[in-house]
Amino acid sequence: MSNQDNKKKVLSRRDFLKTIGAAGVATTGLSACVGGGKDGTSTAAAGEIPTDRMTYRTNPTSGDKVSLLGFGMMRLPSVGGRSAREGNEEIDQEMVNELVDYAIAHGVNYFDTSPAYCRGRSEHATGIALSRHPRDKYFIATKLSNFSPATWSREASIAMYRNSLKELQVDYIDYLLLHGVGMGGGMEEFENRYMNNGILDFLLEERKAGRIRNLGFSYHGDVGVFDYLLSRHDEYKWDFVQIQLNYLDWKYAKQVNPRNTDAEYLYGELEKRGIPAVIMEPLLGGRLSNVPSTIVARLKQREPEMSVASWAFRFAGSLPGVHTVLSGMTRMEHLQDNLRTYAPLKPLTEDDFKFLQETATRMMQFETIPCNDCKYCMPCPYGLDIPAILLHYNKCLNEGNIPESMQEENYRKARRAFLVGYDHSVPKLRQASHCIGCNQCSVHCPQRIDIPKELHRIDAYVERLKQEIG
Repeated sequence: MSNQDNKKKVLSRRDFLKTIGAAGVATTGLSACVGGGKDGTSTAAAGEIPTDRMTYRTNPTSGDKVSLLGFGMMRLPSVGGRSAREGNEEIDQEMVNELVDYAIAHGVNYFDTSPAYCRGRSEHATGIALSRHPRDKYFIATKLSNFSPATWSREASIAMYRNSLKELQVDYIDYLLLHGVGMGGGMEEFENRYMNNGILDFLLEERKAGRIRNLGFSYHGDVGVFDYLLSRHDEYKWDFVQIQLNYLDWKYAKQVNPRNTDAEYLYGELEKRGIPAVIMEPLLGGRLSNVPSTIVARLKQREPEMSVASWAFRFAGSLPGVHTVLSGMTRMEHLQDNLRTYAPLKPLTEDDFKFLQETATRMMQFETIPCNDCKYCMPCPYGLDIPAILLHYNKCLNEGNIPESMQEENYRKARRAFLVGYDHSVPKLRQASHCIGCNQCSVHCPQRIDIPKELHRIDAYVERLKQEIG
């Protein structure tokens, strides 16, 4: 296990600003570049999204000039207008093409996918959309997502890797990740997935041959695995590492769940080794764009023209060791809002950083469940829609619709909002009342949520609301 608490390098607010620098220019081998006119001004009129002002970071080992906004292909649109991660609807390929075309036209060149995303269909859709553009206009990141023991053999893992090349219609991968290290069984599982079968050695050889241009890993869960892999950086020479980072997890990830790791520590360990950080969950699965109304008012009072989500993206992007910030964008308005944030980036000031840390402290007063809607807990063998249940509870909590007693002034309104919304969001056969506590879900949760405990708590609360008439 890690001795993280003993050796932890804490970045104070002043240290944070030192790493950002006055103009957000990197000090760890990453350079920030912004496109634009000769005089450095935007060529777009107010309100328009410029096509030539994307902020870029340069990878110190490969020289890749990567857009600070990365397109996460995890939540691709379905033909029904929802994310293709939900239900059984097919991916809307025409809309995916439109989103990719718009992103590339506005400077986005990093696209992140996985064999596991969108029920196994994300790579195929991504390959179709990107193959319509010159190969030198984009970087593809995908993962060796060999989560199931059935894929731990050398043959099965290599077959998965080669299928990614086929689905993406490429003969090399720009950024290849060992997916979700630290999840489930921690170090033992990591060794079974990548070490005992010789797969890590195979991937290192593929990098040497040029079929993988950059090799890294995405981290979830057991910090001992993270520390171990960084301790062997001189041997493996990681080109990048993907971590969860946002202004709430910066200092409070461990407080939310003792088994989590604060982003401040993860980022600091990468920064001191000069390893570029790719950021996932800058919005905590949407939680930082759907914050309590009091927090919305606080953010809007400071910057009325900025979206709530843009604060989280500015936070992640202001760190110079960040290579790119991933966003799963289902609709065009998501993409456009993020483009406004990063084309170009307006780095956080010292006062901004202080303001966001105070905001995070206030948000910790709300006892939301740290579900990121990643769906790694799914499918439930008993048919429950686990993320929908947890997210409905969080939504009602943020909106003030979790009444504690019939004496509350808005009890009847809040009670109705919770119960009607619950039946609308989650079909009755997929609600928390059907959880038998088998706990097959919790072991797959990157946030280490005790899912059966939360489901039983929510079910008890629902039953109480149903029985109380006010």
